[in-house]
Amino acid sequence: MSLVLASLAVAAPGGRRLFGPLDLEVAPGETACITGPSGAGKSTLLAAAGGHMERGFRLSGRIILGGRDLSGLPAERRGIGMMFQEAVLFPHLSVADNLAFGLAPRLRGRKARRAAVAEALEQAGLGGLGGRDPATLSGGQRARAALMQTLLAEPGAVLLDEPFSALDPERRHAIRQFTFETIRRAAIPALLVSHDREDAVAAGGPVLSLS
Repeated sequence: MSLVLASLAVAAPGGRRLFGPLDLEVAPGETACITGPSGAGKSTLLAAAGGHMERGFRLSGRIILGGRDLSGLPAERRGIGMMFQEAVLFPHLSVADNLAFGLAPRLRGRKARRAAVAEALEQAGLGGLGGRDPATLSGGQRARAALMQTLLAEPGAVLLDEPFSALDPERRHAIRQFTFETIRRAAIPALLVSHDREDAVAAGGPVLSLS
């Protein structure tokens, strides 16, 4: 399913237009990159798509996923996953239990759930690390685990808020390639906010610049 932003605009508290109206269509498996200077509204655009806008901001236009208008729905009913700059893993759970936390409700039975987590760990290059404390993982390993946790929930789309910026250059390249390839295989649309031109080039999808 495609993610479509149709005549989308956001006004900040007080009425000043932050950006828009803008139009963008992101195809299944494609990652569109949102660029622009600080304060242009990049993270607010992700918040608008995900249903997490702060009070006082006003949205106009439509957010459509798979032909379904999400604009008036709360975040929990949109079916959109989120990955942040810092990989968010629960410190009191093992790596495997963190991934299991994100499993889609349709997956029932302990055996099936364990198999799904084991497969995701292997795909992320984390086979054999399921019992580890997340704090013992490297930054790149945590990023891969966080992405798989997000995808195991079977979202209809994924929002990526500068997920590579905290990584060193060598890890950034590897995690970036892993992320975009995994999204392509999952055939879901993604929106990426980044200040790094190389992120946009590697993503290979549409680039939307906010000024």
